[in-house]
This record gives sequence, structure tokens and C-alpha cells, in this order.
Amino acid sequence: MSETATITGNQRSVYLDHAASTPMYPEAVTATAEQMTRVGNPSSLHASGRAARRVVEESRERIAGSLHARPGEVVFTSGGTESDNLAVKGLYWARRSQEPRRTRVLSTAVEHHAILDPLHWLAEHEGAEVELLPVNRCGRLDVDALRESVARDPESVSFVSVMWANNEVGTVQPIRAVAEAAHAHGIPVHTDAVQAIGQIPVDFAASGVDAMTLTGHKLGGPYGVGALLVRRELELTPLLHGGGQERDVRSGTVDSPAIAGFATAVELSVQRQPRHAERISQLRDELLRRVCEQVPDAVMNGDRDCTLANRLPGNAHIQFPGCEGDSLLMLLDARGIEASTGSACSAGVPQPSHVLLAMGADDVSARSALRFSLGHSSTWHDVEALVEAIGPVVERARAAGIASGFGVVAKAG
Repeated sequence: MSETATITGNQRSVYLDHAASTPMYPEAVTATAEQMTRVGNPSSLHASGRAARRVVEESRERIAGSLHARPGEVVFTSGGTESDNLAVKGLYWARRSQEPRRTRVLSTAVEHHAILDPLHWLAEHEGAEVELLPVNRCGRLDVDALRESVARDPESVSFVSVMWANNEVGTVQPIRAVAEAAHAHGIPVHTDAVQAIGQIPVDFAASGVDAMTLTGHKLGGPYGVGALLVRRELELTPLLHGGGQERDVRSGTVDSPAIAGFATAVELSVQRQPRHAERISQLRDELLRRVCEQVPDAVMNGDRDCTLANRLPGNAHIQFPGCEGDSLLMLLDARGIEASTGSACSAGVPQPSHVLLAMGADDVSARSALRFSLGHSSTWHDVEALVEAIGPVVERARAAGIASGFGVVAKAG
């Protein structure tokens, strides 16, 4: 049986949604469980508190060592969304307080909503001027457009935020070039590296970025724990005020059991990254080849150069013309295969992917894609199961689309 398989009744489920959450490493489960049986607030001064604090600080050192950061640069949070909000809002408030003119924020149109929504909030409530820079048909930022935007009025730019790798189509961004373009004018850079760590090489120090988001459940650790790596010299205005934990940047009692599991997962995912990337890129390439054999008009989205410099190794994002992505998703789910559309859903109404729209797709095409994402527990069985199911599922989805009018629109477009 595949390690990714879960049992519901008599049905085996094939999990192809590792970009949403990947299973915990057994070692991370053990590390978390061991600490859950122990008492002690890491801020307490007695022996139990000091023991919990030691776990937290040793975990901080392990994460820093794995990602080439200094321990003091690791700020623990509840996960990627909090880290992104802390970076986006904290940087904006701190920079604007230093210089009221710094109200421009530069990002891309393909960011995760954990970046886009805080930026929208800053624009609505805090006077931010948000510029979402264009990407090409692969979903990669046009660095020249970034340079031009900065050069137009560098003194008005608060910061730049560009994700390291896209969660939907797997495109890797030119982070080093982004940092160089911004730093030429003294502008700090944040990157959401949630999808990148454990998939491709990530070096905080060498990247040149000033702040970087990561989270546990994307790399084999627990839910509800993450970190923001923040260079010591970078000033952030806190979102939370209270006990002054995490160098006064993020108040609140830290979750020492989850942090222990998180640190273990970061270490393991980074150590295993080269072999992991080689193995799952082979699985991904086979998945793409065989799915496209079954559905000849299927189209791969994202960069077609599948080397690690350009695309995440486990990402296969495929457009199925004439199909509604949500129909495909549910038909596959009925066969025990779990994937993702990667699109937002508002009040039960399917919405086109903002990432695909930014890459130049029309509304219909942007609603006809699925993301299959592979992880550390994926096997050849998972690919075989998808290949066996995809032809009949697409045929059925197209018939349903024609009946509803979706397929007719797709063909007309």
C-alpha cells in the first residue's frame, strides 16, 4: 500500500495535495509527542520552564543552522499566514513611521492570499499604494519591471515582497535578483518561502532577503507552527502585544511541543532535499507524460523547464480544456484521488485562479486546471492510480460541462 494512502471504509485514498499539507515525518511526530507530556511554560523561571525554554532555543538553533540564518533571526509564529502578516504589516508600519512618504509596496499578482489580502487591507485602511508587478506566461516576475517601478521613486517604496516559489504552478522566482534590485536603493525584501523549503535549496543568508516566511505543515512538521526569519537590523512593528516574547516582535506563549516537531521537520526536509527532489521530479515527469497520453489536449501550466532553478520538483499543474476544475476534483475524489484546483471559492461559487489570470489565461481556462503535488511519501502507485482514472474522469467532466454550458464556452474560447 502507498504510504500516502489513507483508508475510508474500504476505499484507499491517493493523496496528491502535498502543496496544501504534507504528512508529518515520523521523527517529527515523536519529537512533538515527547514534549506534549511535559509541563513548563518557556517563559517561567523554574526548572520545568527552563527545560521548555531549552527545547525552544535548541529548536531555534537547529532551524537557523538548516537555513543558514542566525538563531536570533528566527521568530516563531503560528504559521505561514501569521508570518506573512507580520512581515507585510510590520514592515509597512515600521518603514512609514521612519519616513511617512514610504507608502508604496511592490509585490506580484501571483502571491498567495496570505500576502495579497494583508496588502489589500493596508491599501484600504493604512493608505498603502500597492503595485502588483507583472509576470510572464510561466508566472515568473519581470525583474526589469521591478527595477523600473523602484527607480520611478525609490524614496516612496516601503518594501518588496515576492514569493520564493508559487504554490499553484510551482514557478521559482529570481529571488536573488529581486533582492539586488531592491537593495540598490536600500529597500528591504520579504519572501514567502513556504513552498520552497525542503523542495529546492534555500539559503537565507545567501539569498539577500531581509525576511522569510516558513511553516511546519508544508515540510513534514505540525500544523499551527511556523517562523519568520528576520535580519536583526530590520525593524518590525509587532502585530501582537503582551509578554514581549520572540524579541518583542511576537508576544505570546510559544508552543514548545510543536516547535520541537517543526525543528525536526526543517532539519530532515533540508537534509533530504537533494534525494527528495530527484525522486519526486521523476515521479512528476512520469505523471505529466502519462496523463498527457491519456488526455492529449491537456496543457501543462507553469515553466516547462522542470529543472529546480525554474520549477518545484513535485508540482504538476495541468489544464484540461472543456472541463470545470471543481468537477474534475470531485470526480477524482469519488475515486479516492485527492488533488486541488488551487483556486479560491467564494460562497460555493468557483472562481478562476488569480495566478493563471495573471499569467494570461482567460476565465474559462483558469477554471479548467488541477494541481497535482507530490511529496516525501508519494509513490509510483499514486501516479498509476491517477493515470488509470484521469481519462474517464475528464470524459465525464466534459460531458457535464457541455450539459451546463461550460464546455461550449470553453470550445468557443
